[in-house]
Parts: sequence; C-alpha cells; structure tokens
Amino acid sequence: MNKDSLKIVTIGGGSSYTPELIEGFINRRNQLPISEIWLVDIEEGKEKLEIVGAMAQRMVEAAGLNWKIHMTLDKKEALKGADFVTTQFRVGLLQSRIKDERIPNSYGMLGQETNGAGGIFKAFRTIPVILDIVEDMKKLCPDAWLVNFTNPSGMITEAIMTYGKWDKVIGLCNVPVMAMMSEAELIDKNLEELTYKFAGIDHFHWHRVWDDQGKEITQEIIGKMAQGEDAGLPKNIFDVPFFKEQLDEMNLIPCGYHRYYYHEEEMLEHNLKEFSNNGTRGQQVAELEEQLFELYKDPNLDYKPKQLAERGGAYYSDAACESIASIYGNTKKHMVVLTKNDGAIPDLPIDHVVEVSSLIGSSGAIPLTFGPFEPAERGWIQLMKNMELVTIQAAVTGDYGLALQAFLMNPLILSGQKAKHLLDEMLVANKKYLPQFSEKIKELENKGVFVKDAIVAKLP
Repeated sequence: MNKDSLKIVTIGGGSSYTPELIEGFINRRNQLPISEIWLVDIEEGKEKLEIVGAMAQRMVEAAGLNWKIHMTLDKKEALKGADFVTTQFRVGLLQSRIKDERIPNSYGMLGQETNGAGGIFKAFRTIPVILDIVEDMKKLCPDAWLVNFTNPSGMITEAIMTYGKWDKVIGLCNVPVMAMMSEAELIDKNLEELTYKFAGIDHFHWHRVWDDQGKEITQEIIGKMAQGEDAGLPKNIFDVPFFKEQLDEMNLIPCGYHRYYYHEEEMLEHNLKEFSNNGTRGQQVAELEEQLFELYKDPNLDYKPKQLAERGGAYYSDAACESIASIYGNTKKHMVVLTKNDGAIPDLPIDHVVEVSSLIGSSGAIPLTFGPFEPAERGWIQLMKNMELVTIQAAVTGDYGLALQAFLMNPLILSGQKAKHLLDEMLVANKKYLPQFSEKIKELENKGVFVKDAIVAKLP
C-alpha cells in the first residue's frame, strides 16, 4: 500500500450509490491521502457510469480537492496497483432483481432480493463474477484490500475467502449501521455512549446493547420496539412488529430481515399484494433510479441529493469508507462486518464467514467473541449458514443437485415439486448470467421449460 497516495477502485462505479461513496471519501479527506478514484462498469452501464462519474468529479472539485476521477469499462486497467477495491455491482442489472421477485411470487412464494429463491439466484449470478475479480486482483494488485458490499454480501464474502483464497477482504451490510444509529435516538443516547455486540450472518443477526455505565439496556430498546417505534428498519422491508414475548425470552434484538422468518405469513401476504398491485420492490426501485439519474445529470449538482436515502441502501457506502479509513489508519474502530468467525460464534465453524462486531485495523477485522446462542437461535443460524454454504458450492460448480438442495433447505421456499419447478424456471430466466448451469438450462429448455410471467418474459 502506498501510504502517501492512495488509489481506490470501485467495481460497479455507475451505481446510484456512488455519490454517497464519494461523499464518504470527501468527509475523510484528512484521514485518507487519496490521489485517484477509478469507477469501473460494464458496457450496459456505460451511460450511467458517465453520468455518475461526472457528478463525482463535480463533488470532488466542489470540496476543493485535486483527486482525479477515472471512468472505465476496462477492469484490469483500473485494478493495476490499486490500494483498495470496493465492489457494489449487480449482475443482470435491476431486470434480474425483478425476475428474482416476480417469478417466486408467481408461485405464491416470497420474492425478495436477498432472501428465499431471489437471494439464492443473486448468489448464483454474482459469485462467478466476484471470483474473476479476485483472480485479477491477485495479478494486478496483490496487496490491495477488497471491501465488498455487493449482495448477498455474506455469501459473496464467503466465496471470496473460501473459493477465491483471498483473506484481505471485509464484507459490509448497512443494516447494523442503521440499527445502531436509530436505537441510540430511540432511547435519547449518543451512539458513542453505547456498546453493541452483534453476531450472526448477513441479514440474519441479533445484537445486545449496554450503556456507558456497563448496564445492559437491550430490554429498554425491546420495550420501545413493542410500542411501535422504528428501530432502523430498511426501506425495503414491510414493518410487521415482532412478538414482544419472543424478544423478551431471547433478550436479543433481531435484525429487520428476521421478519421474513418470524413473520413469514404476514410478510408473504404483503409481498404478494405488491406483486398483484403496485409491482415488486425492484420495479419501484427502477422508477426511483430513473429519477435519481435525471437529478445526477444536472451540471450544477455537486452534492449527494436527499432522494438517494429512498433507494433503500443508505450507509452502505459510508461504511465502506469508514472501513477503508480504519484499515489505513489502524484505528481499531468498532464496526459490524462480515469476516472469518475465528471462534466469535462457537456454534459455527471457525473458518467460515459470520457477521460480528469487530475491531478494524491494518490487519483487517478482529472479531469480538459473542459466545454461544440458545437452542432456538442456534438452530436457525446453523440451518441458514449451511444453506448459504450449499448455495455457494452450487454457484461455483454449477451442480444442479446442489442448487435443488439449497432450495429445499431454504425456509422461505415451499419444498416439494413446486420448488423444483420454480428452480427450473428461474434457471431459464437467468440463463444469460449463469454459464455454469448452461448444460442443465439447455436440457430444461428442450423439455419445454419457459418463463410464464408476462412482465419477466419481456426482460432481457
């Protein structure tokens, strides 16, 4: 790493989130001696890359900085000599997200970006691409740190470590950040006064909280939640209150995504209603993105617009900047990240990725021990982690049997013949982005498997 002049590369640079990333770097100008930022995208994202890249340059200039913003479709050119690489891409663009939502919905099952069948297929599309990026990094920037917030972030980070054999990686999710910020406000505290301990896996973690006197205040926050007060719920999750009796028994605060498992009935009902009426979340986000990029085209806009907060991924980019600053400055800052377990959660293998409170410094993430879960949480976390591992193995190998196993293990997919039909249709719908399954997809098409949803059938 060049300690005096940092080169930062962002894969997926044409994302609507990029202005938040640039804002995060600008806010840390005194911590990070950045000289150049490379924004990388693919041919299909060229127009958006040019729009957001021009805006990024305006933001940097408005801040009085001489950083150079590069825009390129040549990933290898960008990676040469990089110090930090961030990944925020979506294979198949938003059209694939809409497929992940609408096809399961058409079977009466949950359609969601990172949970259920949608989450599995996002992993299938993304893991081969991230492993290619890692191979390029080994040759072009072997000393760089990889900071991933491409979803499903836990499975992507696991694939990077287990199959990519790349340990200089930190995975991020915005959900813990939102929880910590909002819960402090909920109980009229400053975040600096509170101590948090998180443990679990991506979008399936729990946490406890203590005040500055060492008194646990988890129950105080649970009490506020029982009164219907918001606790950092992401924009894309329907607000169904948790059962207070359950939270009291656990003495743990679940993340927002636990609603899909603890309140599967209510969440599915709402999900199917959106499918029938206003369109899925992906369709709504597509409309919002059009509005954002119209804003970004304004040659006078040189700051992150407030409308970006409606996009649903607030604080991802800022967390990435904070982790980079913590690694560079060896600050040992507390963050909740995806990293190797190393015994932090004794209920899971030490060599696999978990999401835990960690100290971030020059050696990466040092996970803080959480301890064992009670039987209910232990059962959930072991099932979900093993489902992830099967999904990742299927994504790497293209093994149809493993893909089917992942579907049958997932609690949000109704097991049986319908699950197999769903898997087959989603494979055909995503064939452009699933070369590892190409032979099986040809076989399915020859048998007459096709995409039934009229809207999805029109998508590329």
